[in-house]
Amino acid sequence: MSGASEQWWEKKLNIKTSGTIDHFFEMDCNYYEPTDYRVLEALAKSGYITAENHILDYGCGLGRSVLFLSAMTGCRATGIEFDRDLYEKACLNLDRAKIPDAYKKGVRFVCEDARKYRLQDEDSLYFFNPFTDDILRIVLHRIRESYYENPRQIYLYFYYPFESEISLLMTADDLLFVDEIDCTGLYENYDKRERILIFEMV
Repeated sequence: MSGASEQWWEKKLNIKTSGTIDHFFEMDCNYYEPTDYRVLEALAKSGYITAENHILDYGCGLGRSVLFLSAMTGCRATGIEFDRDLYEKACLNLDRAKIPDAYKKGVRFVCEDARKYRLQDEDSLYFFNPFTDDILRIVLHRIRESYYENPRQIYLYFYYPFESEISLLMTADDLLFVDEIDCTGLYENYDKRERILIFEMV
């Protein structure tokens, strides 16, 4: 499989999301690194996310995943980011993004701690290692609360998962593993972590 280059997508969408940023003062949070566009293409083409969905990206950084998936699928999209600087830059990317106005209206960014965020009607939750397992446990509890208050089909997408993360997810009583999007073929060097694991809240 192959996809368009990083520079091609940045120019097409008119956004600036490349590079890594490591200036966080909270040890429980990982540095910012955007999901590769090739991986996002694979997710967008998987059929799991459509215009009927509302995706939430935990630790959205500069907003790449949110803006790309909205542009490609027409889904509503929310990005949550606790770092004020990254949040403000994500909002700037939203303002200048070249995506249909109808889709852009369905995109928003929230500057908040994921542990405190109260889900609305989001049904597709995306994670690219934004924080430690301890925070993930708290976030999963918040997701369960939302699920019980507003029963709906909720899928959780975990890209490039750590072994400890997989163990936590596989042993959760209310999470069902449903599928995997294999992304190992996108790169020359094989890396078994290049995949998106998909779970459903049950």
